[in-house]
Amino acid sequence: MKTLIIAEKPSVAADLARALGKVPRKDDHFENDEVIISSAVGHLVELQMPEDYDKRYKFWRLDDLPIVPENFSLKPIEKSKKRFDEVKRLLKRKDVSLVVNACDAGREGELIFTYLYQLAGGKQPVKRMWMSSMTPDSIRASFKEMRTGDDMRTLADAARCRSEADWVVGINCTRGATKRLFGSRAGNVAGVGRVQTPTLAIVMEREKQIRNFVPRTFWRVVGKFHVHAGDYEGVYQRDDYKKGTDEHDRIDRLWDRARAEQIAAALANGTAAVVSEEKKRTTQIAPRLYDLTTLQREANNRYGFSADRTLRIAQALYERHKVITYPRTDSRALPEDYMPTCREVLRALKSGHGLDQHADAVLENGWVRPDKRIFNNAQVSDHFAIIPTTDLAKKLADDEAKIFDMIARRFVAAFFPVAEFDVTTRHSKVREFKFKTEGKVLVNAGWLAVYGRESTEEGGGANLPPLGTADGSPAQAKVVDHKIVEEQTKPPPRYTEATLLSAMEGAGKLVDDDELAEAMKEKGLGTPATRAAIIEKLIAEQYLVRDRRDLVPTPKAETLLDFLAVVGAEVLTKPALTGEWEFKLRKMEHGTLDRGAFMQEIVGVTRTIVDRMKTFSAKDEGRELDWKSPTDGRPMVETHRAFESHDGKIRVYKNTAGRRMIEDEARALVEQGEIGPFDDCRSPKTGKNYTCLLRLEKDEEKDVFKVRIVLPNNTENSGPLEVVWRNEKTGEELCTGAMEYVLRKPAEGDAEPERVFRMGRVICQREVPREQVVKLVSEGKTDPIPDFISKRGRKFTAILVRSGAKIAWEFPPREKKEPKEGEKARPARKSAAKAVDLTQAQPLGAATIHGGELLETPEGYFVRKSDAAEGRVVFKMARQICSREMSPDDARKIVNEGRTDLIEDFVSKRGSKFAAFLVLSGDKKKADFEFPPR
Repeated sequence: MKTLIIAEKPSVAADLARALGKVPRKDDHFENDEVIISSAVGHLVELQMPEDYDKRYKFWRLDDLPIVPENFSLKPIEKSKKRFDEVKRLLKRKDVSLVVNACDAGREGELIFTYLYQLAGGKQPVKRMWMSSMTPDSIRASFKEMRTGDDMRTLADAARCRSEADWVVGINCTRGATKRLFGSRAGNVAGVGRVQTPTLAIVMEREKQIRNFVPRTFWRVVGKFHVHAGDYEGVYQRDDYKKGTDEHDRIDRLWDRARAEQIAAALANGTAAVVSEEKKRTTQIAPRLYDLTTLQREANNRYGFSADRTLRIAQALYERHKVITYPRTDSRALPEDYMPTCREVLRALKSGHGLDQHADAVLENGWVRPDKRIFNNAQVSDHFAIIPTTDLAKKLADDEAKIFDMIARRFVAAFFPVAEFDVTTRHSKVREFKFKTEGKVLVNAGWLAVYGRESTEEGGGANLPPLGTADGSPAQAKVVDHKIVEEQTKPPPRYTEATLLSAMEGAGKLVDDDELAEAMKEKGLGTPATRAAIIEKLIAEQYLVRDRRDLVPTPKAETLLDFLAVVGAEVLTKPALTGEWEFKLRKMEHGTLDRGAFMQEIVGVTRTIVDRMKTFSAKDEGRELDWKSPTDGRPMVETHRAFESHDGKIRVYKNTAGRRMIEDEARALVEQGEIGPFDDCRSPKTGKNYTCLLRLEKDEEKDVFKVRIVLPNNTENSGPLEVVWRNEKTGEELCTGAMEYVLRKPAEGDAEPERVFRMGRVICQREVPREQVVKLVSEGKTDPIPDFISKRGRKFTAILVRSGAKIAWEFPPREKKEPKEGEKARPARKSAAKAVDLTQAQPLGAATIHGGELLETPEGYFVRKSDAAEGRVVFKMARQICSREMSPDDARKIVNEGRTDLIEDFVSKRGSKFAAFLVLSGDKKKADFEFPPR
């Protein structure tokens, strides 16, 4: 008789086959006289959908809710049915007497196997391999020390309950919310989930804080002092400061300009200051080992990797390359008996990877020793921290190498001593006013050496000239300058994936109940393995959009959360629901909670929420406004999703054109019939911003008013043009329309005037003043225009330049920023390359690879993006490269085909001729050499 081992993925099955005696491949599995090894491909089985139980559920109807199967049924996942049939065939073999679950160690791995075994009709006894590392030794050890099926029963129950509860809540609340929010409008789904909805609520709460933030002005007084060894700056410190509830209050911030001027008046040049200082040695301990969430967070900060991308890379390092331990972990500690293994890993790291010197230092100094921050059984659950394995002789792709280096470097650094700094705090007192300066010098790198820091480097802070005997006793300095710095408080930043992962991990802090908070302490919202997928799902369902690294909630997100609030379903938006589930699932894993009781409670909560959704009346719950509808003369009503009239003939949705409509805008639209233009509208298909105006038009057939989106290029609907300026010499006329400025020149006879130039009235969320547009078309450029807003939401000043029929940007030189107190002056950067003047450039045609226009100037060749609002240069190539004059045809080939023909007359720095192709670089910004084979 044989043992059938079922792994979670084919790559793991292949590893098991090698480790358990080089079991040979046979068709789609591995087999010898003792074992058969097969695998799933992740989940092969899923819970049946409502329409699988009854065809009438194919259509979403409120009357059918809630849908709760008496017994949950399973079905194969369609795309992996072939693999399911293969595993089922092996399970049915008469020579199989034992089945081994070798899926990933954890609740989800248990669920994959349990569902597969159940649907395939397995009858054999089951044992469990629990693997935290994929090295051959770890696999063999897991095979020798298998757990029994009874040991895993409670974990399987908890896995089933989590899956079925998510189904009940997700299916019913999603269908209920969708029908109430979108009715029968196709393509609109209001997805609701136990984890994704509280996560969305966290992001939306931050967005509301930003939206409602009112900046406050404050002042800092900075004095410049001189001692014999040099000058230094100090910042005034309030003597009446007490830390309170105002998060923006600081000891160096003054909220009264007059007070700042009073203090500054005491800093006349030559005024004496009494100086005192204290020095102390401080230490900084090495960071702890990585769990998955910390790894994802730091990879996002360092490399901009999404959480999902980091997870996929880590999974490849674990499964395919075998160079790290199991990555889907929430633990940052190792088992207490793992010290010998760590020494073996360090010996392996001595063979290269740029860490040989540091790994050797750990071993030679005996730094691998008992330490509860590293070795702690109490902090190890199903899995331990992510560390390298001993199997390191691998060639990795660039992204894989980056993540592996992060893991290996953190592992080595964890054993190093603390880093030591000398911190000097200096106080300079002028009359009763005290000014503080701080210097910090790294004197012993400790673990920072693993990251390339040397003990002679400065650790930050000001570069303080030392006090000497010539400065007196007590020491004195003289005031040589001062300034008042005016600043404003800033709103909290939007979430990035890194900060959102932290918020999800620490969501237990938002829960008041101590027991539930404790249950979430280890798990948070979601698990380390699922958080990346949750973020990706929120983006896919158009609840969030990525704006560079920021995650921005959409109007659809706000509409859903407002709806859940007004129907009394806020429990779905709170992390406490997950905390309650985790608390009870953990009790179930320990055998102290019955599976049936848990599911009965879930069904009861779902029934209550669905009943509220079904009976809710938006108009009854709506707020009457102080402006009236022209259709019935009664006050308009604001509901959670729209502004509407009592007679139902006017309805202006808050989510219109991919942007959030506020009351003032809705009022103007109803009273004036048209508003805009807006350049922050967002396409649901592409996620890109566009400009439009909104027009309220009557549908005569249905006797209702609808909001129509009018695009700038839709000349039929852009409205009449008003002449605002005329060139008396040429007869050209500058006209303004609803959304654009148009320059047109007269045509002969009765022909329509030719439009020679056009631009939006609003660019980068800033309406361009009419007088500046006149200057643009008459003189070629505007004055510097302030208050444009970048894609990152930052204000900037720019000059608009007319380049033929398009617009380019010029930027005035930036003001030099003085370093803040506590910062050393940054070394002067190399001056930025002078902006290229493309106003006289000759067009050479399209640049298809870049989606722009190829231009020629005396300096070289450039590609400018076609979008006039950006007008940015995305490719540059010098006219002469290695003594060879580049022709327009060469430039055209690079930007349209990606490479030139072979060029044989380049000349090297040594004067030798050589042949090469010019090819588009990986970032498409320049041309690189590519050499033919010798």
